[in-house]
Amino acid sequence: MYLAIVTALMLVLPVGSIGLEAVMGVHGLSALLVAKWFVIWSVGVRLFLAGLRQIVQPRYTAEVILSLKHEESHVLVRELGFANLAVGLSGLASWLFPAWVPAVALTGGVFYALAGINHLRQAHRSKLENIAMLSDLFVGLVLLVALVGTLS
Repeated sequence: MYLAIVTALMLVLPVGSIGLEAVMGVHGLSALLVAKWFVIWSVGVRLFLAGLRQIVQPRYTAEVILSLKHEESHVLVRELGFANLAVGLSGLASWLFPAWVPAVALTGGVFYALAGINHLRQAHRSKLENIAMLSDLFVGLVLLVALVGTLS
């Protein structure tokens, strides 16, 4: 289930939305269009949902994703959930406030790139942490490249 959700929110839904809007839209394919839909789906929806789960059920992220078995880690995971929820809300709000897209792309891109690098540094990763690592690195790269493309 985790793989399906991550794949949908980090690849299928953003790429599908980009394709649909590029075909139906006035402006065609652009870096801003890529940034917009990756911000909405991968930052907005993904981090909002992750944040909710980390706040309500920190054990899942701690034990299943990160292989942390100590109850004390749940406090830290819940704090991560607050940050994810806040960033996710800004990604969702960018749909209403398109001028926010570059700022949220920067925030999300840096977050995902650093999170992916952090996962990469772990010598003993679980299968789910590998999924998190690959998706984090992919989306971080897409967001930061799209952001640079919007500056041209």
